[in-house]
Amino acid sequence: MINSTSLPSQITSNQSRLMLFDMALGGHHGNYIQHLIDSAYEKKILGEIDIVVLPQFASVHQDAVKAISDFKHPQINLVYISIAEEAALGSRKSGFDRAMRNFREWEIFCKYAQKLQTTYALIMYLDTYTLPIAFGKKSPCFFSGIYFRPTFHYSTFTNYQSSWQKNIQYWREKVTINQILHRPQLHKLLCLDPFAVKALQFHQHNSKMVHLADPVSPNPPLLDNLSSFQAKLGIEQHRRVFLLFGALDERKGIYQLLDAIELLPPELTQNFCLLIVGKTNLDEQTRIQSKIAALRQTHPVQILELYDFIPEKEVPKYFQAADVILAPYQCHVGMSGILLLAAAAGKPVLSSSYGLMGKLVRHHRLGLAVDSTVPAEITQALSRYVLEPPTTFGDRNQMSLFAEQNSIKLYSSTIFQCIAGIDQQVSSNITVEVEHAS
Repeated sequence: MINSTSLPSQITSNQSRLMLFDMALGGHHGNYIQHLIDSAYEKKILGEIDIVVLPQFASVHQDAVKAISDFKHPQINLVYISIAEEAALGSRKSGFDRAMRNFREWEIFCKYAQKLQTTYALIMYLDTYTLPIAFGKKSPCFFSGIYFRPTFHYSTFTNYQSSWQKNIQYWREKVTINQILHRPQLHKLLCLDPFAVKALQFHQHNSKMVHLADPVSPNPPLLDNLSSFQAKLGIEQHRRVFLLFGALDERKGIYQLLDAIELLPPELTQNFCLLIVGKTNLDEQTRIQSKIAALRQTHPVQILELYDFIPEKEVPKYFQAADVILAPYQCHVGMSGILLLAAAAGKPVLSSSYGLMGKLVRHHRLGLAVDSTVPAEITQALSRYVLEPPTTFGDRNQMSLFAEQNSIKLYSSTIFQCIAGIDQQVSSNITVEVEHAS
């Protein structure tokens, strides 16, 4: 492993180098890199791979760092930007601050691509750099990027409600994406939204935009003793278990969910268990616990709280232990790994109906989708899940297919296919056996 002051000592002008670049922390960021490193090991990739990240990456994403260390390949380098470089990026507090930081991060990308003599880069979160790429400094190397949150096609979705703010945003996004797709250094725009890919290819016939699976293990190992794990969590046997999993904040819809449970008739909550699992800050946790304490005073509901980070290998256990998976996000844009984890476990969801999440729930028959900004609508869906068997909701075959379409194997194959498909001069020293990815 190396840092920004200790760069690889043997860089030659004719040596091909792949750079994975990610200036974000938490959530999927470590997993996405880890899956690629695991796949690189399986596929016996030859060539230098530099992974450029923030200084805190090692402490936040210990699993990913361990995977990189276990690879024990002298040509895979974990490169931390310096603390001074990170400090100079600035904050993300306001819209203006975020915009300025995005341009500074793009400068860091260009700086390290030049310093490492990168021949091909994969930007792990391209959304941050759409404006800098469209109107800023040119990349010093060929690159592809993962595009998480397109919205320009949301007007084609069911229940879409137009507004002048949305229209401006969608127009700006279309102009920016069009600029990016015409950048000669851009090889592929890897998009997690299959409907956005279809919309763009249909209207502009642009082959640079490719659908990328949002990686999940479609067949996670089953718990040996489900009842024992549920008992360990403290779940009472007669309760129907509703799981809210992941980063706990307003975006997740936890407060609308608790308001919705309060609207349930007390007799229904006798058979209701809410299992809350995920990290949050101390202020948010205090606020959540205060609402839960008030709810317990009026309803015989069981609420179990685990405010902690769950290692990726342990995550499927919690989904298997639940009857219904909750995803009441507040106007969330883009994909949600929660939908995929629920599908892999064969469990129905109660999801937001907004944007891509609502589209996927309806299209793949994953469960119920409601306007999650309105607690009363969540309450109606919760009532149905309490009164009717969960197996009556959703289509288990469609869930399984949805998970298969987003497998880790397909995610990695698509990316390495892009790498192998670049000009032979660029990829001559990066050898990979690529499986067909559609």
